[in-house]
Amino acid sequence: MVSLNIIQKQLAPLGILRAAVNLSNPLLIKTKNPSVTGVSPSLAGAIASRLEVPLQLVEFEHPDDICNALKKGGQPWDIALIAADPDRASQIDFTPAYCEIQATCMVPIDSPLGTFDDFNKEGVRVSVKGGGAYDLWLTRNWNEATMIRSRTLDESYLKYIDDDLEALAGLRPRLLEDLEKANNNYPSHRLIDGSFMAVQQAIGCIKQEVTSSGSSISPGEAFLSDFVQEVRKSGGLVEQFIEEHGMT
Repeated sequence: MVSLNIIQKQLAPLGILRAAVNLSNPLLIKTKNPSVTGVSPSLAGAIASRLEVPLQLVEFEHPDDICNALKKGGQPWDIALIAADPDRASQIDFTPAYCEIQATCMVPIDSPLGTFDDFNKEGVRVSVKGGGAYDLWLTRNWNEATMIRSRTLDESYLKYIDDDLEALAGLRPRLLEDLEKANNNYPSHRLIDGSFMAVQQAIGCIKQEVTSSGSSISPGEAFLSDFVQEVRKSGGLVEQFIEEHGMT
């Protein structure tokens, strides 16, 4: 069994746990001021408690900023609470998902787009908040459609409305709010049934070299994976934090 001291040296080398959080995900971040609260910060706090070190949240406005910070060198954070994705896995070792969030599309109510098989075609313009896990998926899989990227969720919604685009892609809970707003006066938009992918919300640590024992899993990654396996069980911390922060 790996000692806590060895795990601390990897995940909290400065004696504190620096946890990167994505402030642009309203499903996992409840408040930003006067302090950052939500499911992600609460999970980070639980990990710090297990490691027996103080917590320091490292705030990023967008998930791609978390990844780009690594490219600048050094160790800007120790763990990151962002969605797992193959494009990010070259730099980050991810745990299994602690929750999944369905991604779908909103379209005009009279749109000929009926299923997701209809979207990957020339002439289909999809408004999307750039840099998120579902944008990375769309980039890999819908190469015939045109992605119209915006910096924020609000901007992507307005782009879809103002420019009469064919679709708005996003997470289903947020799109339900957008749908209500767009249909304020009369039903003029609808959501596509099902999902084109599920965002795998996970916890990552900076990728390590293969250990001398030949194991491909670092002590920190193993610790975080065991933590996630425990807290995602029915009645576990994930469900408790979702209820506590009213993020259902």
